[in-house]
Amino acid sequence: MIETVVLIAIFAISVAILALLYRVIKGPSIPDRVVALDAIGINLIAIVALTSILLKTNAFLVIILLLGILSFIGTVAFSKYLEKGVIFDHDRDN
Repeated sequence: MIETVVLIAIFAISVAILALLYRVIKGPSIPDRVVALDAIGINLIAIVALTSILLKTNAFLVIILLLGILSFIGTVAFSKYLEKGVIFDHDRDN
């Protein structure tokens, strides 16, 4: 029973990722594309977690942590680039 529910959830999340890919490619603005990329990262984390549940192993927990960190860093970098136009500031006045 639980395997069926997990498989249905993986399918639904995969469809959501395809819709988000469309938003990344055809997004009306750059912030919309950044939000779609962040959502894709979250959905990838969900798929890995559901696969871990399906296979009854905790070997994928490190991958989930790594995807979460990379998704967070990517979102912060894109947001900073959109706000200031650069990712790294070179002001050494502080």
